[in-house]
Amino acid sequence: MHGYGPMPQQQTTSRPSPATLTTVRVILVTVTVLSCGLLGWVAMLRLAIVTRRPRDWALLVVVMVLNAALFAFIMSTPDDPDEMSDASVLLMLLWIVALLAGVITYYLYVEIRHYSSLRSLGSAPPYTAPVHPMPLPYQQPPAQQQNQHQHQQQNQHQHQHQQPNPYTVQTPPPTPTPVPQRLDQVRAELDELSDYLRKENREGEGR
Repeated sequence: MHGYGPMPQQQTTSRPSPATLTTVRVILVTVTVLSCGLLGWVAMLRLAIVTRRPRDWALLVVVMVLNAALFAFIMSTPDDPDEMSDASVLLMLLWIVALLAGVITYYLYVEIRHYSSLRSLGSAPPYTAPVHPMPLPYQQPPAQQQNQHQHQQQNQHQHQHQQPNPYTVQTPPPTPTPVPQRLDQVRAELDELSDYLRKENREGEGR
């Protein structure tokens, strides 16, 4: 089992350089042509080892059978070319040309395509599994923590100022002062004065 983190990458198969591949292809094609197709199985063997596909192994067997049949046909012909019939010569030429063209074309096409696909796969970035880190508790930055602490202290300080102190003596509200009785006294004096004046008027009229 693998924990969190990128998956281990598989080792890529070592690929020969383009110059080496070109040299090998030239050698195999030259050997096939100079042998009149009798050594075409060498190129097919190289191709089957490189691709490792069942189809290429099957074609290798077919080419080997054709090469063996061609070799047996050539050995059965007379040593003097003049004694060979035109049909035998034409058949041998067609056999050699078809074997050469088929082996060389198929070998070059499949091998070049095989290494091109490997090159395109090698240039692609390797796949890495997504990383899922363990969730960590959220931590505020030190500056934000300090500002929050100061803000809490200020709120507590203001709250303390707003709350009344239970030990302080509450002064009763000032009672309204009673209305002075001066007005009643003045009114009573005015009444007495008016009575006195009436009385004086009456006495003056009586005289």
